Amino acid sequence: MSDHSSSSWSDRLLGGFRKTSDRLSENIAPVGNTRLDDATLDEIEDALIMSDLGPEAAGRVREALREQRFGSEITERQLREAVAEEIAAILRPVAKPLEVTAFPRPQVILVIGVNGSGKTTTIAKLAHLFMEDDYEVMLAAGDTFRAAAIGQLQTWAERVGVPLVRGPEGGDPASIVFDAVKKATEIGTDVLIVDTAGRLQNKRELMDELAKIRKVLGRLNPEAPHDVVLVLDATTGQNGMIQARVFSEAVDVTGIVLTKLDGSAKGGIVVAVQRELGVP
Repeated sequence: MSDHSSSSWSDRLLGGFRKTSDRLSENIAPVGNTRLDDATLDEIEDALIMSDLGPEAAGRVREALREQRFGSEITERQLREAVAEEIAAILRPVAKPLEVTAFPRPQVILVIGVNGSGKTTTIAKLAHLFMEDDYEVMLAAGDTFRAAAIGQLQTWAERVGVPLVRGPEGGDPASIVFDAVKKATEIGTDVLIVDTAGRLQNKRELMDELAKIRKVLGRLNPEAPHDVVLVLDATTGQNGMIQARVFSEAVDVTGIVLTKLDGSAKGGIVVAVQRELGVP
């Protein structure tokens, strides 16, 4: 669980949800102070649903505002802060760090998600964070269907300063993952982060490929993969929910990374998708 205080959580959410909270303000358009009556609460709830928060969470925010401030004057800033704090209260119990606990090493992290979701950048960020904690990190280019994906990962591996196991374009992803786990085990690497193909056109093909990777990993280490992290692009809004369902049907997702939150007015998707999948 995150150790951040309530106030810093609210500040960070207000920062990340800036466009979402701007949209909220536009939709309820308070001028100066406004009285928190049933009509205003209805507008707030509708605006939150339009921001893809989901009806259940939007209803929870509405009821919290009713209990705390019904009938009183509220400024736009106070309203934003109150909404951010309620969203923080929903997310706080499920915001957890990705911890390296695997024994024997390496801890194998599969990173899944559609192309363009920010998957490669997320892998680089994770590698950098683990290295800051003095872990040895290796990357594996399991997305062999696009030469660009292998090239991007190579660039990030060089920037971050970690080794990359790669194969030819069109090669078998499972055999690349197999080689990577063997190498990581031999040299005592702590964390192996595996990129995977982000194709959703054929769900059966995706499921078969991920199942094959899992089977290969199981031969080398029955505990692997230790984590399956789904990367979702916040700007896709409800489409992110569809992606989340498809990927979670294909493989057991253990955690979510939400990207591009600051570029979206649909930031509520983080709450909706967490409720849908029930993972950190």
